[in-house]
Amino acid sequence: MPICELVPAPAIRNGILTKLSLSDFDSLRSYLQPIVLDRGSVLNEAHREIEFIYFVETGLVSLLTFSRGNILETGLVGRHGAVDASIALGVGTSIHKSVVLMPGKALRVRGEDLQRSMQSRPLVRERLLHYVQSLMIHGAQTALCGVRHELEQRLASWLCLACDALGHETLAITHDHLAFILGLRRPGVTNALMRFEELGLVRKARGVLHVRERRALEQRTCTCYNAIMTAYEPAVAGRSASLGAHKLSLEIR
Repeated sequence: MPICELVPAPAIRNGILTKLSLSDFDSLRSYLQPIVLDRGSVLNEAHREIEFIYFVETGLVSLLTFSRGNILETGLVGRHGAVDASIALGVGTSIHKSVVLMPGKALRVRGEDLQRSMQSRPLVRERLLHYVQSLMIHGAQTALCGVRHELEQRLASWLCLACDALGHETLAITHDHLAFILGLRRPGVTNALMRFEELGLVRKARGVLHVRERRALEQRTCTCYNAIMTAYEPAVAGRSASLGAHKLSLEIR
């Protein structure tokens, strides 16, 4: 399955890019390519050279860590973030396997082009580093959550985090996939979702979950949810008023 196809450029919606001043954004403008993210597409493999960085506009990307056949999701990238933002640390290889969990759109830039922009405009690197720190906290908190908290708490936290990353309450995901990315047994996930549905928190449909009572669902999360969201606040707070409504004019190369 192809990773993406080029699409017409919309107004900028990515949280990192909208925080840049117009002059900082101009250093990236000619390098950005708008693309479609297809479900299941692998954007980057772990421990491979970073070719592209993806500034997600819509959709959701799962960051996966592998060890001796075991798989764990240690982060989610949605509209506020970028896949392989760790290039801002000066590393040239990807830390995670990045897989599109829910389809959407992104703006991608080649690694060497982003490096040029960061060298000429230090605030571009600074914005990315803020986001990388948030991702590091997300990963550490996820590790703690997996060994200390109950299944229902972990599931509620993940659902809320996914909604935050997407910007809406409809999640195109199956019970099997939830169990896979959370490292849980499918029957346990199914039973927890049934309880959530009985309480009116979610509504299940084939391959889709609708969060109906977001505040009530948040009350069932563990402390990890608030810790992770607090970590992301410095990275996503604020917005360049001029860039928010700005439209790209790209030369597709």
